[in-house]
Amino acid sequence: MEYITAKEAAEKWGISQRRVQVLCEQGRVDGAKRLGWVWAIPKDALKPADARFKREETRTNEKKIDARTGGVRQ
Repeated sequence: MEYITAKEAAEKWGISQRRVQVLCEQGRVDGAKRLGWVWAIPKDALKPADARFKREETRTNEKKIDARTGGVRQ
């Protein structure tokens, strides 16, 4: 398996190197390993989803109220 550094992952994912390190420390990057001071991240690892947002799951026929307009949207 090929690995990349946190710096390379940061460039690939468009985020800071420090953010990649924090994601690795939190265990949110699958397959990431700490080798001394350096994180080894699998080359094919995906950028973790932003934890601030939950994935919205709704049924296709469910109606919602649009908070901006007060109208019903589907």
